[in-house]
Amino acid sequence: MSTVIKQTKHPYITRNKKLRGGVPVISGTGVRVLDIVIRYEIMGQSPEDIIVALPQINLPQVHDALSYYHEHKNEIDSAWKAAIRDTEGMKKEHASILEKKLGKIKDIH
Repeated sequence: MSTVIKQTKHPYITRNKKLRGGVPVISGTGVRVLDIVIRYEIMGQSPEDIIVALPQINLPQVHDALSYYHEHKNEIDSAWKAAIRDTEGMKKEHASILEKKLGKIKDIH
């Protein structure tokens, strides 16, 4: 017996190469799906907390972003990890002005 997986339509999510490099965003806002995911998964914010922090979006948009993320988890997680690696590489090449003034900042991770 085979299982058919139907992809959900996401009315609040847009991908456009001219906007944020083509990453998925909430339509008409520029807020990345990843921004919502980080607030929800990493920072532990509820969808209600997210709309307070980002008043330009609404609750259905937050839920659609989270649904989109779960359907495209591997792709979004891979892009996020690559961005973290790139950022770490830049940190090694370009010292922080604050660290130059205050000394090495303890790694919080």
